[in-house]
Amino acid sequence: MRRMGGFFDQIALAMSGRRSPWGGSSGGGNDDDQGGSKPPSAGDSAEDGQDGGNNPPPRGPRNPWLPGGGSGDDGKPGKDGPRRPTSLEDLFRTRGPEGPRRRSGGPGGPNLRLPERPGGGSWFPLAAGAIVLVGLGISMIHQVGPKEQGIVTTIGKYSRTLQPGLNFTLPWPIQQVDIEPVSTIRSFRMPAGGQERLILTGDQNLVDLSYLIRWNIKDLKQYKFQISQPEETIQEVAEAAMRASVAEQTLDDTFSGAGRATIEQRVRDRMQGILDAYRAGIAVQGVEIDKTDPPERVVEAFKDVSAAQQDADADINRARAWAQQLRAQAEGEAAAFDKVYAEYRLAPDVTKRRMYYETMERVLAKTNKTIIEAPGVTPYLPLPEVKQRAAKKAAEGQ
Repeated sequence: MRRMGGFFDQIALAMSGRRSPWGGSSGGGNDDDQGGSKPPSAGDSAEDGQDGGNNPPPRGPRNPWLPGGGSGDDGKPGKDGPRRPTSLEDLFRTRGPEGPRRRSGGPGGPNLRLPERPGGGSWFPLAAGAIVLVGLGISMIHQVGPKEQGIVTTIGKYSRTLQPGLNFTLPWPIQQVDIEPVSTIRSFRMPAGGQERLILTGDQNLVDLSYLIRWNIKDLKQYKFQISQPEETIQEVAEAAMRASVAEQTLDDTFSGAGRATIEQRVRDRMQGILDAYRAGIAVQGVEIDKTDPPERVVEAFKDVSAAQQDADADINRARAWAQQLRAQAEGEAAAFDKVYAEYRLAPDVTKRRMYYETMERVLAKTNKTIIEAPGVTPYLPLPEVKQRAAKKAAEGQ
């Protein structure tokens, strides 16, 4: 086991590109050619401890790459001082004429060090500086789209507004730019998620309303710095404006097209007035009512009421049509009477006789007539009844 431990130590030293502390190279070869020596014996360790002074000798092999870690010609510690145990960092350190220096590989191994400048310095500071300069340069150039504007803040304070195009600012973090689409129409639906939203009408009825609000940014500075939560403010203003506008209309008006258009216009005007008073920098583009329904719990009763209302409207329409017909007929008869009266004024006697004959003709044409001549004539025969019986028998025979 002791031999195996020494063998593994030599393999670790060989992989790190170092020379063996026993004189052999990491790649193998003749120990005598490399000027090394065999591992020290227990006697050698005792002598080293006596020559080294009062300090007890460290256990384990010497480290030939540390100051004082090697030995002179007589096998005793070198002139650099007493030897000390090997650390992991010392395995990757070599000594040169200028003193200890780091390297990433031994002789024949890979060298991962950065190339040096002609003056002997490192390229790392220059590369890091170039990266920082490029990053600062990128933070100074801002491309604003045709429908966008940008807000420039200098150490958190508003500085100016960037218009569409290529713009330049001071580097970050001195100045920061926040770009927003100002011409894009944004929208939200109230209430969100299709929930029921009951609103009281002017005739003390409840209606379930859902509507769409369309808006955009009018002043980006006011939008960013005047109110803390613009979208929530718009929703609350829309809710207040809708309730106030519906309260001015009846339930029937909210269901009709003309009433809904009136409500939409009033909501838009109210919202814009409130937002302008807040200096919110928002322009309301439109309000659209999607649904106007009765509350869900009274839908069936409301349908019955609507059906009864429709029947009543139908009866009213029929009555109006009949009244118009009678009126037209009466107006026609009045016009005809006016014409007869004009003729009557020209010839009263003739007109009276003519009116008498026409009246008797209309009356007698609708009744059964029996003509009886002077006394002594054959008694009355029911001629109309005989005629009716003959017509009835003829119909039955067919």
